[in-house]
Amino acid sequence: MTPRTWLITGISSGFGREMTEQLLAAGHRVIGTVRDLGKVADLNAQYPQTFSAELLDVTDTDAIGNLVELSFARFKTIDVVISNAGYGLFGAAEELSDSQIDQMIATNLVGSIQLIRAVIPHLRAQGGGRIIQLSTYGGQVAFPGNSLYHATKWGIEGFVEAVAQEVASFNIGMTLVEPGGARTEFRYGSAQVAKLLPIYDGTPAHAFLRMLDPANGLAPGDPARMAARIIESVEQNPAPLRMVLGSQALHSTISTLRKRLADFETQTALAASTDFPAGE
Repeated sequence: MTPRTWLITGISSGFGREMTEQLLAAGHRVIGTVRDLGKVADLNAQYPQTFSAELLDVTDTDAIGNLVELSFARFKTIDVVISNAGYGLFGAAEELSDSQIDQMIATNLVGSIQLIRAVIPHLRAQGGGRIIQLSTYGGQVAFPGNSLYHATKWGIEGFVEAVAQEVASFNIGMTLVEPGGARTEFRYGSAQVAKLLPIYDGTPAHAFLRMLDPANGLAPGDPARMAARIIESVEQNPAPLRMVLGSQALHSTISTLRKRLADFETQTALAASTDFPAGE
C-alpha cells in the first residue's frame, strides 16, 4: 500500500490504537488525537518522524476546527480521515441521567458530524480523499439497554449516507464501518453503565450485564483483523458505503433488515390509502 497521511481520532485504545500501530509499522504517517498524551508516549518515542499526537476533546467544536486547520497547514495533504472517537453507555432509557445523554450525543454524534464538516473543504481543495466513520452493526440493529448508543449511531449513519452523496463528485469517498463485538476496551474497559434501577433486574433491559462480563465468554471479533480490513478499504474505488465486520454482526444485520422489509411490504395498502386519488 502506498504510504499515506492519516488523521484518526481517539487512538488511545481499541480500534484507534490498533489501526495506528499497524499504519505506523507499515510506514504511513499518522496524526492521532487523544485526551491524554501519556497514553501514546510509546508511539511518540518509537515513531518520532511519522507520528504526531494531538490533544483533542471531540465535544469541543472549536478545538476540532483548529486541529483540522493546523493539521492540513502542516502536512499539506491528508489522505484519510477516520472518525473513531466514541464510547458505549448501557442502561434502560429512564436510567440514564441528563448529563450522560448530553455527553454521549456530544461525543458520538455531534463530534463526528463536526469533524466531517471540518475536513470536507480541505479534502475538496486537495482534489479528494477518504473519510471513514466508525459506527457499529448497532447502527442497523437495536438492543434493549443500549438505546442512547443506538440513537447516536443511527444518527451518524444517516448523516454519512447523505453527505457521501453530496461529496462524491469531489472525489471524496465515505465509508461507515459496522463492527460486531470485539475484544477491545470498548466492551471490557471503557463502557459506561447508568445508575441501574432494580425494577429492570431480570428484564431484557439489563441483559447487557452478562455481555460485559468476560467470564461469560469473550466477543468473537479480533481487533487486529478488523483494523486491517478497515485500512485495506481505502484501496477500494469507489469507497464502500458500508463494511460489516464480524460474521455474527452480518448475520444479525441481514436478519433484522429482512424482518424490517417484510413489515414494510405488508403496508402497501395503508401507504397508498393516504395518497390523493389518481388525477386529483
